[in-house]
Amino acid sequence: MADISVNIGKLSLRNPVLTASGTFGYGEEFSDFIDLNLLGGIIVKGTTLLPKEGNPYPRMAETPSGMLNAVGLQNKGVDYFINHIYPRIKDLQTHIIVNVSGATVEDYVRTAEKLNDLDAIPAIELNISCPNVKEGGMAFGTSCKSAQTVVTAVREVYKKTLIVKLSPNVTSITDIAQSVEDVGADAVSLINTLLGMAIDAEKQQPLLSTITGGLSGPCVKPIALRMVWQVAKVVKIPVIGIGGIMDATDAIEFILAGASAVQIGTANFIDPQVSVKIINGIEDYLNRKNIRHITDITGKI
Repeated sequence: MADISVNIGKLSLRNPVLTASGTFGYGEEFSDFIDLNLLGGIIVKGTTLLPKEGNPYPRMAETPSGMLNAVGLQNKGVDYFINHIYPRIKDLQTHIIVNVSGATVEDYVRTAEKLNDLDAIPAIELNISCPNVKEGGMAFGTSCKSAQTVVTAVREVYKKTLIVKLSPNVTSITDIAQSVEDVGADAVSLINTLLGMAIDAEKQQPLLSTITGGLSGPCVKPIALRMVWQVAKVVKIPVIGIGGIMDATDAIEFILAGASAVQIGTANFIDPQVSVKIINGIEDYLNRKNIRHITDITGKI
C-alpha cells in the first residue's frame, strides 16, 4: 500500500487532503456524510477578531463551470469560536486549522494570539486577501511589503504552524510567496478566489449585491495549477494547492505541479463526500502506478 502521509511545517498529515475554508463550515456540518477523522485536516471558515455580519444578499451566483461568492466572512468572532465551536470539534482525530482574517494588522495579531493558546489547533491559515482599511482598502496580499508586514507581526505572537493563503489577483504571485517565506511563513496555500462578476441581462443589474465577488470552481483550475507550479519552483516551504479540484485526478495534477497537499473547496457544495473520494482516488492511483510514497511524485512536472 502506498504511503500518502505528508508534512506541512510541523504538521504530520495522514493524507494530503484538506477542506478549504468557507466551504466546509466547522466540519461538524458534514459529519452525517463522512468520517471527519479520515481527512488530512479541516480548515474552518474565516474567523475575525470581532463578529461580522457579512454582505447583503444576494451573495452567491452560479457561473459557467464555477461560482461567485461575496459572503463577506460572516462569522461570530474568535471569542465565540473559542467558547462555543472549539469545545465541540477539539476532539476530532484530524488537524483543525483556523483561517484568520482581519481589516488591520492588529486584528490579525490579536486573533492569532487567542488561537495560539488552543491545544487542539496546531496551525492557522492567514487570509491576506482581506482589505487593509488603513491603506485605503488594498488587500494585504497584493504587495510584498504589506504581506510581509502582517506575516511578520503574526509570526511574533503565533508559535505554531503558520500557513499564508495567497491571492491570485496580483502581478507576480511568486514575489508574494517569496516575501512571506522570508519572514517566517511555514507554508503557503494558493490560490484564493479570482475577482469576477456576473450580470443579469434581463434585469440589467449585477447578480451579486456587491457587484463583484470571488470566482471559484473548475474554471479557475488552469490558473491555479500554473500558479502552484510557479510558486513551488521558487520557495523551499510546502505549497498547498487550491482551485477547482473536483476529483482525485485534479488533486494529483496539483501534486505533480509541486503541491505537498491540496484543499477541496467548491466541490464540497456538489458532493459532500468528495474529499474522502479524493483520498481514496489518490491512494488507488499510487498503488496502480506502483509508487511507494506520494512525495515521489510531488513536483515531478
